Amino acid sequence: MSTDDAVRELIMLFPRLVGRAKRITPPEQLRTFDLAPRHLSLLSLLLLDGPQTVSQLAARLDVAPTTVSLLVGDLSRKGVLDRREDDDDRRRRIVDITEQARPAISEWLSPFAQAWRRALASLSAEQQRLVVETLLAYEAAVTDVAG
Repeated sequence: MSTDDAVRELIMLFPRLVGRAKRITPPEQLRTFDLAPRHLSLLSLLLLDGPQTVSQLAARLDVAPTTVSLLVGDLSRKGVLDRREDDDDRRRRIVDITEQARPAISEWLSPFAQAWRRALASLSAEQQRLVVETLLAYEAAVTDVAG
């Protein structure tokens, strides 16, 4: 396959991927919350990796801690996230999905993780890393082009 053939296929693929992802609508409990992509990334991290501090989430999302604090505050007011004191350091707050919201969030976001697991399962660790690095490089290139 030539580079142009690969580009052509990917240009056709990405709109279909986005369209299919958009069809997986949030559960009724979450529909009125007007969730943005950053909310979804935050919720996915908490769902996959469990409770974390604001600083940990900020590092993983590649945003400022104040941005994560705003997202957490917004979702906390809506009853989706809970902030509690860290037992080891009372100055830190641990963020987690509330027990009430966890089933709805899991039902909604787990299919995305399952699809990625299925798609990556036959690849070696190095090949999986290459897929991730390629997608990150594409994101950076689109950012450069889009300004």
